[in-house]
Amino acid sequence: MNNPVKLTQTDHRHLWHPFTQQQEWCAEEPMIIVSGKGVYLRDIQGRDYIDGNSSIWTNIHGHSHPHIVAAIQRQAAQLDHTSFLGTTHPSAIELAKRLVALFPKNSLSRVFFSDNGSTAIEAALKMTFQYWQLIGHPEKKRFVAFSNCYHGDTAGAASLSGIPLFSDRFAGIHFPAEHVASMAELEALSHQESIAAIILEPLIQGVAGMRPWPQGMLQAVRAFCNRTGALLILDEVMTGFGRTGTMFACEQEQITPDLLAMAKGLTGGTVPLAATMVTEKIYAAFLGSTEEQKTFYYGHSYTAHPIGCAAALANLDVFEEEKVLEKLPATIKHFDKALTTLKNMSHIADIRQYGLIAGIDVMLDPTSKISYPWQDQMGAKICRAARKHGLLTRPIRDTIVFMPPLCITTEQIDQAVEALGKAIEEVC
Repeated sequence: MNNPVKLTQTDHRHLWHPFTQQQEWCAEEPMIIVSGKGVYLRDIQGRDYIDGNSSIWTNIHGHSHPHIVAAIQRQAAQLDHTSFLGTTHPSAIELAKRLVALFPKNSLSRVFFSDNGSTAIEAALKMTFQYWQLIGHPEKKRFVAFSNCYHGDTAGAASLSGIPLFSDRFAGIHFPAEHVASMAELEALSHQESIAAIILEPLIQGVAGMRPWPQGMLQAVRAFCNRTGALLILDEVMTGFGRTGTMFACEQEQITPDLLAMAKGLTGGTVPLAATMVTEKIYAAFLGSTEEQKTFYYGHSYTAHPIGCAAALANLDVFEEEKVLEKLPATIKHFDKALTTLKNMSHIADIRQYGLIAGIDVMLDPTSKISYPWQDQMGAKICRAARKHGLLTRPIRDTIVFMPPLCITTEQIDQAVEALGKAIEEVC
């Protein structure tokens, strides 16, 4: 298993990678990652790279954090798995209590576990749809999302997508959803009384290219929902667990949604686990006798997986014990300062940053707003070039994503930004 040639042959013979054109993949030598420590990943050749996109936006405290690793080992040795249908276990019970405590009292009081961001959103959609039926308002079945949004790849979650690349091909199996680009367009919707829920990524859209919302947007959407009776679903899959500078992005505008989806950073980026949190009001609508058929018939084999719950508890321990949130302002300030060193490069069109999240746009001619032909895959070429300088990240088309683990040091930020600068210079 440590022979690069044999591993490459076997990968090319048997694997199918996500979001990857396999014909091109199989024509190249793959990067084979074999270990990780802190902000670094190591490939099979022994080369180290700063993990510049937190392993697809999941890693929080660095790879193989000893406290989280120890918790996973203890849990695996004691209880590796048990069905959550008809039984429960201590790790899930404790985790639910601690997650509820992260939000204002009497707000999000119930936790429904699943395994990834798409299924957390899927659960929120089905809860919303059934909730309105149960309380006698089946006419409230319209879902409204925002242009360029992304909420996952399962059929329900993908129905909300505002990015044609991810949704148009599968439109025939999606439910109808409406999209608006701004608060003005949301306010202009007709028959607002039939809207079941509004869903958005708080503070910043991810797959859209790391695009922040105008200040006050969350409060405005919350006020709209309060006035029209629509539920508010927040997708904190990417923004949760410190990415924007607070534990959850919604804290920064002091609002609480009716439903909130979390995943990615929930376990510190170690093992799959997700949660959909809801208010007591929504939960109570599902209560009744078996004969009343109010039960929420949805779940997965690995719901509330014990090892995942143990990792998530350890993740929250690290936030507390290492005072992660208290240290973030200084790190974010340096992050912002370091990114400014790229602004004068001739092919940099824009740099958008929120917390420890950044999107760096490259263009053929930024002054005239002339983009590279998308077929040139300039973003991918820049990211491949950055590997030579010790940085591993991925683009969204020609937007370079830089979203490191929260534990990154100022020196490592400087190294990563320098690597990006060199890669952009070499490719562009």
